Amino acid sequence: MAIRFFDMFAGIGGFRSGLISVGGFECIGHCEIDKYANQAYNAIYEPKGELYFEDARTIAPNDLPELDLICAGFPCQSFSVAGKRLGFADDTRGTLFFEVARIAEAKRPAFLLLENVPGLLSHDGGRTFKTILSMLVELGYHLEWCVHNSAHFGVPQQRRRLYIVASLGTECAGRIFPLRSGNAENLKELIPGPQGQRVYDPSGVACTQCAGSGGWGGKTGLYFIDMNPDPIITDHARCITARQDSGIGNHRREHSGVLVENHPRAILAPGREAVHQQGRRVKETNEPMVTLTATDRHGVVHHGRVRRLTPLECWRLQGFTDEQFHKAQATGLKDGRLYKMAGNAVSVPVIAAIGQRLKEIHEKYMTRKDGIRCDE
Repeated sequence: MAIRFFDMFAGIGGFRSGLISVGGFECIGHCEIDKYANQAYNAIYEPKGELYFEDARTIAPNDLPELDLICAGFPCQSFSVAGKRLGFADDTRGTLFFEVARIAEAKRPAFLLLENVPGLLSHDGGRTFKTILSMLVELGYHLEWCVHNSAHFGVPQQRRRLYIVASLGTECAGRIFPLRSGNAENLKELIPGPQGQRVYDPSGVACTQCAGSGGWGGKTGLYFIDMNPDPIITDHARCITARQDSGIGNHRREHSGVLVENHPRAILAPGREAVHQQGRRVKETNEPMVTLTATDRHGVVHHGRVRRLTPLECWRLQGFTDEQFHKAQATGLKDGRLYKMAGNAVSVPVIAAIGQRLKEIHEKYMTRKDGIRCDE
């Protein structure tokens, strides 16, 4: 029997894509207040006959069928170090976790799968996280949580996120984390050469995606590089944010662009600092405007120009396929909104790994109205 789940704060469907890729999951409906994200969601998944709610605060639990799982990447801006960290003091964002708890109390799904920024753990001296845990425990859930990096799951993006799984019944507790993540090795160059001609070992992590890759980490010869002062060449992209289209930023290591080499390389001493020669913003993907000389971690100097990542590349860095991106883009969504959607999304491969573990557990356990017991 399929695991029936409700997709709260759905965005562009990172939870849904991850779970459906595993198989054995069925989405009964979703909730998303951003009309543009919902426009993309509908284009990608074509949810015919499913429930839809615009505002989580207006969901009447009696309108929902029986559920096995609630997924919720409840808004993280209130807990992020990049924001003001208002937490539950933010009436429009921080309190939306309580809507998850409200529906869970009424519907009693076997599992909850929650995602947020690691800053939630330390917000308000840990009191915010304690409030969340205490409320779920009072509802009868057993909890486990872990911070995982998307870079360990097949996409070259440094994206650390907190994942929380709540389950009814003691038998299921502690069976999800830590995940059997890929912990993929760094880039392995099999055949050296100029950009576009290098060949990499597929067991390693790619620098970035090529135009025809289609999601989950294609291979190419490009380099990621910081789009801010004192740039550093990296094997993985910095965390994709909702402000990904902002060009050159003022915060160190906030987001990445692509270094397009146009000069021969030379060996320099290790540790040489990378320096911008000019700081103009990159306006178009095919119009690199920032000239740069930088050294990588091997002490090799690179001369070139920097362009920002395309919206398609940002979606790939979150594990979405090219087909999904083009379905969303075909609805008329502008680049700025497509960047924002990628930055706010949940990384698909991490959810797939959690979904696989949930599926394995579900096959071993029998659901009852009062919880879960082991079949063995």
